[in-house]
Amino acid sequence: MSTPYFFGYGSLVNRNTHDYTDIHPARLRGWRRVWRHTDLRPVAYLTVVPDNSAAIDGLIAHVPGDDWAALDGREHAYDRERVCHAVTHPKPDPVNISVYTVPHGKHGAPTVEHPVLLSYIDVVAQGYLREFGEAGVAHFFNTTAGWTAPVLDDRAAPVYPRHQSLSADETQMVDDHLAALKVTLHRA
Repeated sequence: MSTPYFFGYGSLVNRNTHDYTDIHPARLRGWRRVWRHTDLRPVAYLTVVPDNSAAIDGLIAHVPGDDWAALDGREHAYDRERVCHAVTHPKPDPVNISVYTVPHGKHGAPTVEHPVLLSYIDVVAQGYLREFGEAGVAHFFNTTAGWTAPVLDDRAAPVYPRHQSLSADETQMVDDHLAALKVTLHRA
């Protein structure tokens, strides 16, 4: 039996949002990151959808105690799908890797009523910067679909429960990428 791991591609890339161990950089092929809203949450989040032409970077981490229950609770709006053969990683032993995805038909595009949170984008970008450097941040922004979504500027009073403080340089980096993508910010 192989050890259970999950592939994180959003906030889970930021190690300050969790205490998982045995973490390794990885790449998931055949999936694209996209902003989506589900009725199970009041705001939009990242999910992944099948796309044979895409590949995204992220982290794999060991599922604590080989028990999915706590992680499934954190990711309650998502379904867990096995992606073992689609992930490139440095682990020498066989691992059973799953990814969390909002299933087709259970999500829609973000709206002003269900926006993307800037505090969430900040957390994700900070994680990619720390794990993959500036090129990794650029890859995150360039390989994520759905940047036409409304983004709520909640930095002054973060709504995202695992928000992190960013340095001035990190904040400017996020703002520069959003400006390049012509993302519309809405004030809280």
